[in-house]
Amino acid sequence: MPRSVNAVASKARRKKIFKQAKGFYGKRKNVLTVAKNIVEKGLTYSYVGRKVKKRDYRQLWIVRINAAVRAEGLTYNQFIHKLKQKGIDIDRKILADMAMNNAESFKSLIALVKA
Repeated sequence: MPRSVNAVASKARRKKIFKQAKGFYGKRKNVLTVAKNIVEKGLTYSYVGRKVKKRDYRQLWIVRINAAVRAEGLTYNQFIHKLKQKGIDIDRKILADMAMNNAESFKSLIALVKA
């Protein structure tokens, strides 16, 4: 009786790993055992990276808001505190966008908060 191997499935598994390892350097892209390890590590980093991206964007928004607010004589901390006191509920993403693209409306918001 001939030996039965499931070549289709095993080739598909290898192909899947190599497809994910495309663009890697050296043995990382064409040796299965090395590619498996590197792809697994890369997937871990991609999971972590999605969390870090959120932190980085929030940090960027805060820097932009702070720069725009300091030009008007406030600090970021004071500005956010006064926004909360006034009951204005705008998130940092929108505030940063206003500071970058709509300087006039942002200045009017600062004036509203200062008053």
